[in-house]
Amino acid sequence: MESKTAISALSALAQETRLAIHRLLVEAGPTGLSVGEIGAAVPTAPATLSFHLKELANAGLVLARQEGRYIFYSANYERMNTLLAFLTENCCARDGCAPSCGPTKKSTQRSKA
Repeated sequence: MESKTAISALSALAQETRLAIHRLLVEAGPTGLSVGEIGAAVPTAPATLSFHLKELANAGLVLARQEGRYIFYSANYERMNTLLAFLTENCCARDGCAPSCGPTKKSTQRSKA
């Protein structure tokens, strides 16, 4: 992941409503939620909700799919995991990972296989 892409994703999450929406979609799983369900869980005006969903989609953090008249959004787990890997890429590179630290390079390499 390039720094510009990471900055875009982090910027999208650096807002209370968008962070709440993303966390809700992560909890919902790959099936996702309809816009109505998101709006019921994260009370905000419909136009504002559309704006926040667009920002998350532009950052690649959510995926949208249309089923009939409804649009469903789900978390983009691949992008989310890529962002987490980018943030921890050089974790403890100087000292070696502590037991409470995130995934080590060895476990990250195993998960890619």
